[in-house]
Amino acid sequence: MRVMVMIKATADSEAGKMPDTALLEKMGAYNQALVEAGVMVGGDGLHPSSRGKRVRFTGSERLVVDGPFAETKELIAGFWIWKVASMEEALEWARKCPDPMPGQESELELRPIFDPDDFGEAFTPELRAQEAALAAEIERQQGS
Repeated sequence: MRVMVMIKATADSEAGKMPDTALLEKMGAYNQALVEAGVMVGGDGLHPSSRGKRVRFTGSERLVVDGPFAETKELIAGFWIWKVASMEEALEWARKCPDPMPGQESELELRPIFDPDDFGEAFTPELRAQEAALAAEIERQQGS
């Protein structure tokens, strides 16, 4: 199963405060352990929401909203995509994570990523073939 692990934003991350060398070293070692275990598929830190945009959909209308966005506790400062055998394994890895926001209350949110089988019969053989072709094209592009 794949899991998205979201590092929740804090007032400091939203203010653009960058991590110090010690935290970068700890996170680098943690990421290395994830890679060596075959768990880490990807991940990155995100700029503050002041540099972001949202697109709100109402029927056929699209409204672009510039950041920053309210409710820091609902924002994401970074993420990983992990491939694990179970949510329990993901939790084991999450418990080993260095505190991502030292000096403040930090939080990781772990959410399973949908698998094609989760969609049942609605995900027809034609849609599965289309999805497989898209995945192959993405892999081809990333390899070049």
